[in-house]
Amino acid sequence: MMRVSKITIGLALSLILCGIALGLEQFPPPDFVETEHVMPSPTTPNPRLDVYEYVDAVVLLAALGLSSYLVLRKRSRRAVFVLMLFSLVYFGFWREGCVCPIGSTQNVVLSVFDKDYAVPVVVLVFFLLPLLFTLFFGRTFCAAVCPLGAIQDLVLLRQTKVPRWAESALRLIAYVYLGAAVLFAATGSAFLICRYDPFVSFFRLTGGLNVLVLGGCFLLIGLFVGRPYCRFVCPYGVILRQLSRISKWRVTITPDECVHCKLCEDACPFGAIREPASEWPAQDYKKAKRRLAVLILLLPVLMLAGGWMTSGAKHVTARMHETVRLAERIYSEETGHVTDTTDASA
Repeated sequence: MMRVSKITIGLALSLILCGIALGLEQFPPPDFVETEHVMPSPTTPNPRLDVYEYVDAVVLLAALGLSSYLVLRKRSRRAVFVLMLFSLVYFGFWREGCVCPIGSTQNVVLSVFDKDYAVPVVVLVFFLLPLLFTLFFGRTFCAAVCPLGAIQDLVLLRQTKVPRWAESALRLIAYVYLGAAVLFAATGSAFLICRYDPFVSFFRLTGGLNVLVLGGCFLLIGLFVGRPYCRFVCPYGVILRQLSRISKWRVTITPDECVHCKLCEDACPFGAIREPASEWPAQDYKKAKRRLAVLILLLPVLMLAGGWMTSGAKHVTARMHETVRLAERIYSEETGHVTDTTDASA
């Protein structure tokens, strides 16, 4: 009886496997022998089952909670590093970097400006959870949960301290990048953050050459400058940075135990440690007020100058919209500039 049961189970498993195999080839790809066309390899991950998406959200919640505990209470760099490795493997290589809180910003923006688009619940959770934790515990998402920061931490060999003036200037790039990402997402043109994610090609082990080169450049810079993408480019980091200013709890150096040796300030690879703010002298306060008044008066001029400078790129930016590209393609075909047609223009 036992032998018959084993044979029955074996036959059932064989039939199931055969059915799966036949199902995969039920619609085989066309043969391009005559045209020598090569089927392109996919560059985006396959959709995940709904249950896995909710599991991802639970894992993100647990990772944020654990990161907050390790950073604020345990204060263990080794434990934070282990959690960072887990986040890199799970959110980076296993989930292939999608959906991520950084890119979810564009989904939220598109849902605001496009009434026909509804942001998925899981995407909204990925966008809001790090913001919520930042309000209470500081930027613990950046500390150990973000896979983009983790991969940069792994390649840091010897830190080079960036001067404060240079760091302040480079941080403006992230604000410009965030503004451009919001603009293109609101108009439905492109998801810039996802398109030019420098590390997603490493997570998916595939991608365009330009993105691979971009990611390689960031990792090369990351050998000597701690987290260059996070500090100077990340658009989501702009939002987290502002929220962390009003966070209820944050990492601090205990004043009673600090001897002002500044060793931790010099050792920090990210330039995150700032001296306590002291009261301004009356003379400096008056200078700052005059400077603020001048900047307010110059604001309209700066806005007009910025609009004039960016208007020169209107043709390039317009071509990023799929409808504009298709219209240009059809026009080129009708005017005889190109002889062949595409599936979209046919």
